[in-house]
Amino acid sequence: MNILAHLHLATLADSSLIGNTVADFIKGDPYVVYNSDIADGIMLHRKIDSLTDNLFEVKQAKLLFRKSHQRVASITLDIVWDHFLSKHWVSYGLQGSVAEFNQTTKALIQPYVTAYSVEYQHFMNAMWQGQWLENYASIDFVGDVLRGMANRRPKLYLLKETIVDIKQHYAQLESLFFLLYPKICLAVKEGIF
Repeated sequence: MNILAHLHLATLADSSLIGNTVADFIKGDPYVVYNSDIADGIMLHRKIDSLTDNLFEVKQAKLLFRKSHQRVASITLDIVWDHFLSKHWVSYGLQGSVAEFNQTTKALIQPYVTAYSVEYQHFMNAMWQGQWLENYASIDFVGDVLRGMANRRPKLYLLKETIVDIKQHYAQLESLFFLLYPKICLAVKEGIF
């Protein structure tokens, strides 16, 4: 799952939005450094990632990528799942549009963002300025995101080519999303991990 899904799932779980979004920037035991709300959010993010990676639907989705690109399929799928969530927000969203959700979560996170790493601050500010959450609904934006990630991390150069796999298997990926995302929502709501 990527940023939109983690924000959405954190909201469903009544978990810290900051903890759930800062998690990718934190190593080790978060309870040593952060208060329990933030640390619990970081741990929820990690549990969601672990659950997602082990779901049958995700394993099936990875097989849709060319063998040469399967090593970056997990990263690509995180973006793809946000695409489908943004596109089908009405089915999974809380209330209002993705744009309204973005503004609500921004209002809750932004006052505290400077207490965290510069990398996290840059990431969140870029997300808000670029309106990523809303733009994820566009497959062209997904391609731009993958190209940007590949350009920033040369070892992941194959990411920019995975848009071909996404487009080729779009309907199958969408069907898998409709199966996996409700499972994740249920697990988060019920605290099943």
